[in-house]
Amino acid sequence: MKKHCLNYLQVSFKKVYNTMNYGGIFRKSFLLLLVVIPVLFLESCSSSGGSKGKGGKSTASSKSSKGRSSKGKGEVASKGKGKSGKNSRSNKKEDVGMQNGEIAAVARKGWKQTTPLGMVLIPSGSYMMGQADEDVTSSSVSFNKRVTVAQFYMDDTEITNNEYRQFTDVMMKDSISVIGEEKIIAEYYPDTTVWSKDFTYHNGDPMTEYYFSSPAFDMYPVVGISWTAARYFCEWRTKAYNDYRTSEGQYISPRFRLPSEAEWEWAARGGKASAKYPWGNPYVANGKGCLLANFKPHRGNYDADGYAYTAPANMFNPNDYGLYNMAGNVSEWTLDAYADNSVAITWDLNTMNDDKDEPRKVIRGGSWKDVAYYLETGTRSYEYENKKRSYIGFRCAMNHLGRSSGKEFK
Repeated sequence: MKKHCLNYLQVSFKKVYNTMNYGGIFRKSFLLLLVVIPVLFLESCSSSGGSKGKGGKSTASSKSSKGRSSKGKGEVASKGKGKSGKNSRSNKKEDVGMQNGEIAAVARKGWKQTTPLGMVLIPSGSYMMGQADEDVTSSSVSFNKRVTVAQFYMDDTEITNNEYRQFTDVMMKDSISVIGEEKIIAEYYPDTTVWSKDFTYHNGDPMTEYYFSSPAFDMYPVVGISWTAARYFCEWRTKAYNDYRTSEGQYISPRFRLPSEAEWEWAARGGKASAKYPWGNPYVANGKGCLLANFKPHRGNYDADGYAYTAPANMFNPNDYGLYNMAGNVSEWTLDAYADNSVAITWDLNTMNDDKDEPRKVIRGGSWKDVAYYLETGTRSYEYENKKRSYIGFRCAMNHLGRSSGKEFK
């Protein structure tokens, strides 16, 4: 190619030179051009010739740099970091970590945190945690304090009887040889006798016999579960979920867990930072007089809301985050240990009291047997971690890794 270009140029310039009749100075200048111009053409031929190989693929070698892919002996193509390299996604299949003695690590592909079934994503935010109205009991255990909560996932309903039954069925089938049937029944199985034991001179036998076993109550919140059992359920749910993800070649997910007290209250307010109740207004009934939750509105009257005991977990309208029964139905276990002075001893970012030596654990939301005061978003109460009650259930939460694009909330 180079030889052909040189011969062609020399012949052409000789023909022009022989036809010219100028003075000596012009002849010398023309001879100089006759030498320089072919050299420039040779450079052009050299660079263009390399790009006209088979299939249009460049055969010229180039230096590798961060943000550009290079393929040479003993090298692997590397994706650029940040915004360098427009075609970095198409040129890169996997992270190489190190390249040519330099750090070339970038974000690993394949990670996407999907919303678990039955959960909703709660956005991060800052709010005044604590009582949203008068402290009618003068307990002074729920002073206001501004806190910030990172975004997280939360079950849209309390864990139902049928959901918890999946756990107990697996435990009875796979874990008897390890844990023992007696321990499973005593610690992790719902104690249905709470319907009779929690109240004196009360006929709770029908609920004791049918509440957990009958299909009629499949969608009702599970009760008779201790704080310890609720946490063990979260561990089992995590293992089942991540075992599946691992089998599909996916990255493991964060753990299911109980929500912290601060997370629970933030979620209950539904984006209304100063809401007294999850539905936003300061009243327990709507304009037509219909009660907005399952609770005890009057002395001796449990049925005014339509349910004498618990209601289905997805009954009544959800709050603005899509969460059902964040007030009433059953109180809910949270992750926090209880302390009267929790405002003073906890931090203001992702607030949590994780005192393992404190057997009292915070419960929130009020229940079917409580008056309206316990339904308020800022009302705190507690129960001992090993106690099982007919009015306490739970729902799970999960950390959200990174920051959301915001599209989930539209």
